[in-house]
Amino acid sequence: MKTIAILGANGRIARIAETMLLEQSDVKLNLFMHTDNELPESILNNGRVTVFTGDAKNPDDVSEAIAGADEVYANLGPNKGSSEDIVPMAKAVVESMDKAGIKRLVWISSLGIYGEVPGEFGAWNARELGDYLDNYRKAADRIEESDLDYTIIRPAWLTDKDEVDYETTAKGELFRGTEASRKSVAAEVVKILMNPEEESRASIGMDKPGTDGDKPQWILSASTEHLSE
Repeated sequence: MKTIAILGANGRIARIAETMLLEQSDVKLNLFMHTDNELPESILNNGRVTVFTGDAKNPDDVSEAIAGADEVYANLGPNKGSSEDIVPMAKAVVESMDKAGIKRLVWISSLGIYGEVPGEFGAWNARELGDYLDNYRKAADRIEESDLDYTIIRPAWLTDKDEVDYETTAKGELFRGTEASRKSVAAEVVKILMNPEEESRASIGMDKPGTDGDKPQWILSASTEHLSE
């Protein structure tokens, strides 16, 4: 039986991944969240799920949640706070995993942290995300400086489309596409967790093929609708 600790278990990508992982009969989940439990009953009532609450910036809280885990999946982000919070979260995860002797980490980050998004879309993305990119880069640097077997995933702008359709790019390659579904990101997370030898010590970009443009299509459509009102 494999035990996977999921930090930020209330996240929308995380909840999809949790459902996918629980379809595997040999997987147990340690689910860590801040305070409010928003998980559906189908997850909460599963006998292979244990729920933990705490502060992801606190190594002691993180250590409690990952104790006994084989792998860690971090779907963390600011909880009604500043994007600066992601940096101490990364430090707490590395410290706690080192202390516990756990090596495998899947870490969700953001497109654009390396300045890898080209053209007008890259400029728009940088304007929209601002300091968020700087802080997520600092967090990624902390992960990459560690001796963990990490995979950093940098998704494009996210949609709720019910589809698994994506391509990946490596660190050092220009990012492609403007959007990706949360379900696609969850599918990649699950694939890596179930095959931990894949994409080890790698940072990968994720997008839906054929979505190149100056902005994600759903943002362009919303703008058009707004202008036509």
